[in-house]
Amino acid sequence: MNRTITLLGRRKAFGRGLRNLRGLKTDNKHGLLRVTSADEFLVDRSSKLWVGEHSGSETGTASISLENASTRNALSREVIGRLRDAVNLLNNSPGIRVVIIQSSVDGVFCAGADLKERAKLTLEQQGDTVNTLRSNLDALSKCRVPTVAAMDGPALGGGAELALACDFRIASQRTVIGFPECQLGIIPGAGGTQRLSRLIGPSRAKELIFTGRRVSAQEALRIGLIDEIDDAEDVVAAAKSFTSDILKCGPLAISLAKRAIDEGLDRSIADGLEREGQLYAETLHTLDRAEGVRAFNEKRRPAFQGR
Repeated sequence: MNRTITLLGRRKAFGRGLRNLRGLKTDNKHGLLRVTSADEFLVDRSSKLWVGEHSGSETGTASISLENASTRNALSREVIGRLRDAVNLLNNSPGIRVVIIQSSVDGVFCAGADLKERAKLTLEQQGDTVNTLRSNLDALSKCRVPTVAAMDGPALGGGAELALACDFRIASQRTVIGFPECQLGIIPGAGGTQRLSRLIGPSRAKELIFTGRRVSAQEALRIGLIDEIDDAEDVVAAAKSFTSDILKCGPLAISLAKRAIDEGLDRSIADGLEREGQLYAETLHTLDRAEGVRAFNEKRRPAFQGR
């Protein structure tokens, strides 16, 4: 079966790393390279981050994959920039309904900041790097479709903040999550202090951040830091199963429901209800709403078009 891989980089950056590929096509709008390939595709491992669009029963699902074994998927400045490119690309891909953030490196999700790279930067450059990561993770959190972090192995510092920027988190039994920044004399700077406290409460968030203590997948599930543990040790397959029911629903409705929930979190209940009403009104004149009602009356599964 053929599949489409979107490599985040200009064509010349991958020319020597591609083998046995067909259908090479440059996306002029985003300056990216789309590749339709057989399963044995090879990509230059220096790419570090790529986007895959799934097909068959998984149509509508895309993956953002981290792939840099030598640094345990550390968040270098290059990877941070490509993450924003990936989010922009997927936000402008109408056929995508779910995004899975995953690692192509066995046994690790993301080790956090690339500290070796950071040591070579000026203080101004270090500050700019963290500001960019914070902005890019905020863009990920606002992705128009649901996002799932498929975590298999350590998710530390910026890697944990990457997972927190997703709507859902699914972890393998060998996953550990930690925020070690205070042990280095800094604080989580890419959303960790804000998203963690909103997710598990301020007291638990302070304990994890102040101590840098790492939590197991079991404890993370118990305190609400993750949503599900995969016992089969195939966390990406578990993420796809988790999102299978989402793919059956109207994509416009899912996107608007996500906005209603997220935008209401920092509002009063009255303001949140008003915003909910505004977003509900946007569904009334869509083809998807008409199809959903028609399919219900005809006792069949709706064929949503995202319009």
